[in-house]
Amino acid sequence: MQAHALADTGENLESGQVVDLVDHDGNWVARGLANPHSRLRVRLYVYDAETPIDEALWRSRIDAAIARRRLSEPFQPRGAERLVFSESDLISGLIVDRYADHLSVQFTAGALLRYREVILDHLQTSLSPAHTTVRIDEKTSKFEGILNSEDVDGAAENADSAHPQVVGYEQNGLQLAVDLQGGQKTGGYLDQRLNHVAAARYLHGRRVLDVCCYTGGFGLVAAKAGASSVVGLDSSETALAAARENADRNGISNIEFVRGDCFDEPKRLGEAGEKFDAVILDPPRFAGSRHQVDAAIRAYGRLNSIAIDLLPPGGLLVTCSCSGRVSRAEFEDMLADVGRRRRRDLIVLESRGPAPDHPVAIACPESDYLKCVIAQVQ
Repeated sequence: MQAHALADTGENLESGQVVDLVDHDGNWVARGLANPHSRLRVRLYVYDAETPIDEALWRSRIDAAIARRRLSEPFQPRGAERLVFSESDLISGLIVDRYADHLSVQFTAGALLRYREVILDHLQTSLSPAHTTVRIDEKTSKFEGILNSEDVDGAAENADSAHPQVVGYEQNGLQLAVDLQGGQKTGGYLDQRLNHVAAARYLHGRRVLDVCCYTGGFGLVAAKAGASSVVGLDSSETALAAARENADRNGISNIEFVRGDCFDEPKRLGEAGEKFDAVILDPPRFAGSRHQVDAAIRAYGRLNSIAIDLLPPGGLLVTCSCSGRVSRAEFEDMLADVGRRRRRDLIVLESRGPAPDHPVAIACPESDYLKCVIAQVQ
């Protein structure tokens, strides 16, 4: 809960201190962890007055989160998956991804750092990873009031061998690599992995433009599945270098990678008369807060308009949004508006979300963040 919603702002509390939330009449509501340095002063974890917040709680919830992943698919030793997804697994502020036998752990709640060693020790005991990398990004550090984020980042000492920066893993039949220390978020993006396969089913024999391709993502799977050619576009040369290495690692030659802005370069291609059989849009988050939603929808509208101009009748558009503040209805309304303005009909073939290892908590609408629409454009 944010400070303005509380009668007592908790400025004198310690970060990570257990607190009980009561209403104005003194009725117990919930139990959580305080952080006087964050705008989100209290994160709630328990709604049963008899349940304490202690080391046993974190162990049991981590175990439950791991077991939840086994409901959808068996353990794949060389695979990659999200094991803990913050609010969706009832551990707000903790992200755990597994890449083969390596873990990437991201703390997004300063209050949870009080239990850092308990969490890391239990992950080591439960999963026996070869290595664990701990991450906290600069924005989160500022938002959560973590003054010494360098004390959080880095390797957890859980193996005798040297801690690797780049780790190999298997996904969608590809041999991939992820930079656990320098990559975005926990190192890579696992939520789109099934959408990569779903989109590729429509792209056999097609000329594809993959915008915001990062380290290969949609484009590599499409190229392997039989796309005639793929152009991967991204603004990050570091990401493109990793994408090229992934292509070489898998012997994929029908893909090339180009550095450019996700708005400017597709617009330039359209003005030059270029056409593609399919365009994939997987941009970064455009709305980080509710105040940015209108601007984000305008940005999505502009990007999708540019993409549609590159498609002939019957072309395919794979368009995504990872902005949790932008609802699926708002995203689809944006697409309808783009179609009207461009005088093109969009026929939705699939409207998808993230892979099952990114579950959605009904009580936390923001966890239903990822939209992936596969549409035919007439």
